[in-house]
Amino acid sequence: MPEGHTIHRLARRHQKLLAGAEVRASSPQGRFAEGAALIDGAVLRRTDAWGKHLFHHYGEAEDLVLHVHLGLYGKWRDGTGEPPEPKGALRLRLVTQDHWADLRGPTACELLSPQEVAARTARLGPDPLRKGADVERFLDRVGRSRAPAGTLLMDQAVIAGVGNVYRAEALFRAGLSPFAPGREVGRETWQAVWDDLSVLLRAGVRAGRIITTHPEDRRRPAGRPTRADAHYVYARTGLPCRRCGTPVQAEVMAARNLFWCPVCQPG
Repeated sequence: MPEGHTIHRLARRHQKLLAGAEVRASSPQGRFAEGAALIDGAVLRRTDAWGKHLFHHYGEAEDLVLHVHLGLYGKWRDGTGEPPEPKGALRLRLVTQDHWADLRGPTACELLSPQEVAARTARLGPDPLRKGADVERFLDRVGRSRAPAGTLLMDQAVIAGVGNVYRAEALFRAGLSPFAPGREVGRETWQAVWDDLSVLLRAGVRAGRIITTHPEDRRRPAGRPTRADAHYVYARTGLPCRRCGTPVQAEVMAARNLFWCPVCQPG
């Protein structure tokens, strides 16, 4: 599932390609035909992202908001000029004079009012990529919870935008056991996790990929990190920890595979 950096990157891209222009909207598949008809011919005023949720604001009053959650299978594709002939399950097509964007396979594609958007985002935790994110709300929530740290970081009501890769990597970089109850972890440690995630997510927006390793911990310290060098523990089950050599462990937590080093993340 795309994590928060991908959605913020999409919001910026759509702002650059589509915002300020009148948009022709259609649903070749037919599943979003009514919604597409409502925004067809409207001007996209701005785009926004909160965690894994993308928002397009249409109309002079920005009172029509397209909400998209990609889920596991959703994907956007865009291009210049005339779009290709629609094929397959194309949920939504947006076309301006110069660009087009196609959406396939999202978990959610719907129109919301500004009030419904506010209600939706109120249920989400703070997003480290958003200016003025409420870190105190995050610290209060994790500091009172009996849930394991590895579960808390996957809960979008606790912190928005963190997925399986960032969870595993942030916990490793903090030396924090994924099994430690949130309230037994010091506030300073949780603050450090938040700060680190803010840095990692912003780097992901810039690079378009998740890289969490320091150069000295890679097999090839110089140059662009390879896929094999990009992560400390994520998807490295049985491979030696980059810092201590202990085999990386894995088990299911919060319905996803969790990866950790039992020596570097004790407890």
